[in-house]
Amino acid sequence: MEYPFTRKRRLRATQSLRNLTQENSLTVNDLIWPVFILDGFNRTEPIESMPGVERLSVDVLLDKLTPLHHQGLNAIAIFPVVENKHKSDDAAEAWNQEGLVQRAVKTIKSTLPELTVITDVALDPYTSHGQDGIINEKGDILNDVTIKALVMQTLSHAKAGADVVAPSDMMDGRIGAIREALEDKKYHNTAILSYAAKYASVFYGPFRDAVGSATNLGKSSKASYQMNPANGLEAIDEIAMDINEGADMVMVKPGMPYLDIIKTAKDHFNIPICAYQVSGEYAMLQSAINNGYLEEEKAIMEALLCFKRAGTDAILTYYADRVTAWLNQ
Repeated sequence: MEYPFTRKRRLRATQSLRNLTQENSLTVNDLIWPVFILDGFNRTEPIESMPGVERLSVDVLLDKLTPLHHQGLNAIAIFPVVENKHKSDDAAEAWNQEGLVQRAVKTIKSTLPELTVITDVALDPYTSHGQDGIINEKGDILNDVTIKALVMQTLSHAKAGADVVAPSDMMDGRIGAIREALEDKKYHNTAILSYAAKYASVFYGPFRDAVGSATNLGKSSKASYQMNPANGLEAIDEIAMDINEGADMVMVKPGMPYLDIIKTAKDHFNIPICAYQVSGEYAMLQSAINNGYLEEEKAIMEALLCFKRAGTDAILTYYADRVTAWLNQ
């Protein structure tokens, strides 16, 4: 044979052919925008470790969110910046019905009722020690005591009108307890997005700065409840357990360093798989962009498309606002 019969380059020859044969695509329907909210009005605070991302009071957030929603952005995930005076060892502010998150959900849903609002169910923004759970005098995380607090937090979010609650704490058995409580209180349509495979990752550093838990946590570790980055098969067990306990969707976190986990989860489970392009991923990518090493739009779009190729159904990304605008051009 003088020439190859199969030439894969034939279908790469023009942009129209490349479009026609593209296996995966990114749309605005794939995006969830994580937002950091502040108490008060007309407030914005830049986050030094996440250039381009700000903490926003809810009125400012709505000003930014309304046009994005009209452009097709369907979902946001809310993360509160809690003042130190509201933090305590038992995290009681987490289920205050007049707390920051609860008031924010009510305001956002009353203004944009069709927008999906996802709330973070975790105690670390509210604890004086920065851990995701309640601790004893030795500093041990009390799994079952923490679950009771998470249930109260969840019910306060559901009562406020949250569409989806997202437990991100990694306590054992919390999905079953939360599902049972939601059903018992007749919040039948409140969905659970479980952070089922959340790793004890260094890539969360800028996020902890953003919500103000880094100082409280200090040099303490979350390795006793978040997953070991060396483990892959264990993630499948974690995801299976949460699905069996009533999770409607599951999360893999972080994102790009864990694309193998996303792919394996998608191959094993017929359930929506979400991924979080976490703060450290954002900070690295944005730093390269700001220094001129990468072209902004192409780099961001390629990174997010890789999530889709791995099998992700929805992506939490701090670029959701920019990408929504680009996709509408």
